Amino acid sequence: MDNHDTSYRLLFAHAEMVRELLKGFVPGDWVRELDLDSLEKMNGSYVSDDLRSRHSDAVWRVRWGPRWVYVYLLLEFQSTVDRFMPVRVLSYIGLLYQDLIKRREPGNSPLLPPVLPIVLYNGKPRWRASVDLADLIQPMPQALHEFQPRQRFLLLDEGRYQAHELPAGRNLVAALFRLEHSATPEALRQVLALLVDWLKTPELADLRRHFVEWLRRRGPSLDPQTYWREINDLQEANTMLEDRIREWKAQFRQEGLQEGLEQGLEQGVEQGVAQGVRTVLHRQLLRRFGSVPEPLAQRLAEATLPQLEAWADLVYEVETIDDIFH
Repeated sequence: MDNHDTSYRLLFAHAEMVRELLKGFVPGDWVRELDLDSLEKMNGSYVSDDLRSRHSDAVWRVRWGPRWVYVYLLLEFQSTVDRFMPVRVLSYIGLLYQDLIKRREPGNSPLLPPVLPIVLYNGKPRWRASVDLADLIQPMPQALHEFQPRQRFLLLDEGRYQAHELPAGRNLVAALFRLEHSATPEALRQVLALLVDWLKTPELADLRRHFVEWLRRRGPSLDPQTYWREINDLQEANTMLEDRIREWKAQFRQEGLQEGLEQGLEQGVEQGVAQGVRTVLHRQLLRRFGSVPEPLAQRLAEATLPQLEAWADLVYEVETIDDIFH
């Protein structure tokens, strides 16, 4: 288990995270009927009848009217998609039921409780495999169909969500997804500012600390120029990013001014400053996006100094080059 996996498990050991996962990402009106204040974390290790120990990721239960619903959350951060995930889920749920039977968890009911299996996937390739066990079983005579096991799981593929598809308003899991896939320092800073506000109450101190731990482990791959391992709280991380963005903009203007003054000796000061800013902006666009399409390069060549300065402020705040020139 790598550091990334561990930091995610720390976050989803909190009822607040599971509560907002259910509210924001599980489809169906029935979720509104859950008593989310009753969320209770269960033992995460089960032993099958042949005494082989198996480890699950996180098992919670929550009240749905007079009965319990079990939430089985698997955190999947492998580099490749596991096409046999439905088989794993079936095995884990079988072990969960065995454990519940041994502990007489169904109580007076002759029936087992329902289980909602959720796979939270964070790999770089998008999940292409089936979420249904039936798709993995070879064709068979119709008479055999009724004897085959059935199992589906709810897949949450983090990288597939577009910003507008994430729950609006306060949702800590959506904020985590946004952090994970922030393309710019400014995007990171905006999410951190929300987390600073949402996690400021004393009862959320442990969750706030675990978000910091997640940033310490995951941050270097999101923004290598920030010293993530030195941060101790969310406000400190937010301030660090604000300072970086401010310093970059100041450095950009200084570089543009210097080049402009040098060219201004021949072209006139204002025209020279504009050309200097244009030169630095073009260089930053190449560094950020790899290339500058010809139509945008033409707009860059014809832009006034105020336009250039406005575009310069956006270079590290947007995800695509078109967003700067829209």
